Amino acid sequence: MTDETAAPTTFRDLGLGEDVLAALDTLGYEEPTPIQTAAIPVLLAGRDVVGRAATGTGKTAAFVLPLVERIEPGTPGVKALILCPTRELAVQVAEATHRYALRKGLRVLAVYGGQDIERQLMPLRRGVDVVVGTPGRILDHIRRRSLDLSHITNVVLDEADEMLDMGFQDDIEAILESTPKERQTALFSATFPPRIAQLAERHLTNPERITVRAPVLETPKVRQVAYVVPRPYKMEALSRILDLEAPTSAILFCRTRHEVDELTEALSVRGYRPEALHGGLNQGQRDRVMKRFREGTADLLIATDVAARGIDVEHVSHVINYDIPQTPEAYVHRIGRTGRAGREGTAITLVQPRERQLLRGIERIIGAPVEHGRVPTIADLRARRLELLRAAIHETLEEGEYGAFRDAVRVLAEQYDPLEIAAAAAKLASDATRGEEPEDGKDIPEWDPTRERPERDSRGPRGHTDRSERPSAPRRGRSDQTMTRLYVGVGRRRGVRAGDLVGAITGEAKIPGDAIGAIEIADQFSLVEVREDLADLVIQRLGGASVKGRPVSVRRSHD
Repeated sequence: MTDETAAPTTFRDLGLGEDVLAALDTLGYEEPTPIQTAAIPVLLAGRDVVGRAATGTGKTAAFVLPLVERIEPGTPGVKALILCPTRELAVQVAEATHRYALRKGLRVLAVYGGQDIERQLMPLRRGVDVVVGTPGRILDHIRRRSLDLSHITNVVLDEADEMLDMGFQDDIEAILESTPKERQTALFSATFPPRIAQLAERHLTNPERITVRAPVLETPKVRQVAYVVPRPYKMEALSRILDLEAPTSAILFCRTRHEVDELTEALSVRGYRPEALHGGLNQGQRDRVMKRFREGTADLLIATDVAARGIDVEHVSHVINYDIPQTPEAYVHRIGRTGRAGREGTAITLVQPRERQLLRGIERIIGAPVEHGRVPTIADLRARRLELLRAAIHETLEEGEYGAFRDAVRVLAEQYDPLEIAAAAAKLASDATRGEEPEDGKDIPEWDPTRERPERDSRGPRGHTDRSERPSAPRRGRSDQTMTRLYVGVGRRRGVRAGDLVGAITGEAKIPGDAIGAIEIADQFSLVEVREDLADLVIQRLGGASVKGRPVSVRRSHD
């Protein structure tokens, strides 16, 4: 059995090829996690693996990267099958696989219950290399003969304990029996009940057992708050939280260098003074960034975990996890940078709805709940600004250095009540200093936990369910609204994500997020559903506007 707790410096040490390393570099990944360190070399060597690791330890990359490395594009048939317990996880794993395999040109497809099966049949007929799916829908395709597993060389069972708990054991057994005996199989599970051991014994050949143990972690005595925010609204939520918290100095953590640069640029546009710190900077650049942060000429330091190692700053009032850490250890390490030497500190984490399981895992490991906050509303921000204005006026009155303004006020007092004059002056000061508010005055939708109620799989076993939420795009508009599809002339090759399109449309056309439906992103263009009554407005306002730094064309789609 392998029990790894330390990670090497780079992914290159693990034996990955240049195409995969280049993809990781593009994504800004800087170092492997312990489960990746332990599993990747073993899987690259062709051995079966039984891995014990919780959600959020980086296990997706641990099994996907070797799989991508070993598969040769252009060969016939589906070569790899990844089974996941839920639609949500299947989509997430498929997206990760696509990103890692982009330079190799592998074709990846997610198949799951709840989606029109006809939308899955066409890609399967054209040919795919990797299929990621839920057991129920995979078995549907096998029985329809639309999915041929005779060329399979790699099978992965992700979250195997959850799949068994959901009643998928018979389906899993039937699926594995449909694959060649000569295959590589990897099984990952957070727990190892007897049924998992029996499954591994029946279907894996002399597997290497890998365990990543979760250490007992002590968290610093800081205020810890989490906000559940859908992805398209993360930037706006962060801005409001910063306005309300008004940190004297803060470190914001992102997962990758690319995200650090994007967030630094976005906050600069909004009037903050951020500095980026990541592995793409040389030592001289790092020193200059840290000098500006220590001296206070930069109030926000935006960093990756690796780049932030060794940072010694006397007082950081806030640590903000713009991306939730993938491991509890990383979480504790991050928030330990505030609340030092007995000072007060605040740790804030933005959590996408699909990442709530990661947060629960962190709470379980640290042995304490994290406070769940409500994203500040427009009214909250206005109240905060009035509070700060009152404090500023009080301070000015105490200092008494306002004699030069008495004459102007004395003239006005002959016509108006002094209280009205003071209120008007306060309004002028507030208008001059306050941040921008959305023109339509709408607040960020508050996440409703009841939306986590799962949708039923088209044939879920024993009435169990198979959950999904599209990770980036908002849900369709109300059922009584007709939707139309728009062509937007920018796509995946420009790094566009659904959140970028949602932000551009809501920002330029000033329409609510629930007026936007399904979003499909191709290499060169994107297709976006919007409410029919707002389509012309979106075409007019978004056409020629910039998305990811490039002016785009927008028109109705006729496909």
